[in-house]
Amino acid sequence: MFYKYKKIEFFHINILLFKTEKIMKTQIGIRPEDLVQVADALNKLLSDEHVLYIKTRNAHWNVTGPDFAAQHKFFESQYVQLEEIIDDVAERIRAIGHYTVGTMEDFLKLTQLNENSVEKNDSLSFIKDLLSDHESVIIELRENIDHFADDLHDLGSSDFITSLMETHEKMAWMLRSHLQ
Repeated sequence: MFYKYKKIEFFHINILLFKTEKIMKTQIGIRPEDLVQVADALNKLLSDEHVLYIKTRNAHWNVTGPDFAAQHKFFESQYVQLEEIIDDVAERIRAIGHYTVGTMEDFLKLTQLNENSVEKNDSLSFIKDLLSDHESVIIELRENIDHFADDLHDLGSSDFITSLMETHEKMAWMLRSHLQ
């Protein structure tokens, strides 16, 4: 199979993606230029999900304090959900005929999240940091729901990210409940 190699711009960040465009076009009723915008936004989301996953694994591994056992299991339940989300986002990008970013370097260029770790390894510090990240992802997802449907005519991806937003809202609620 033949591929074009192309340098493309993701949210004002240039990244060289290999196998960016297959010569054979995807015929799914959405204009190719609209699919590029959807794939760009989904790759940004994929990057956010990876950074959030790593930060959640870090909390799982490094949490300390009298609530260690419960928080260790809680963070595990959260990162397991994020693993599934990551795979689903990557598969959605592929389903619309595009390739995913796949290196930590690219994830860090595209993410809106801060990779810095917390100052203390107590559960409340981790929870506050992860909650902030989930809320940032929720806002980004909410902003793209109508854009995908109305402007880019991709109802499937709009529905897909609506479901992801609901999952992140529940995960954020679980985190927030520890703070009250």
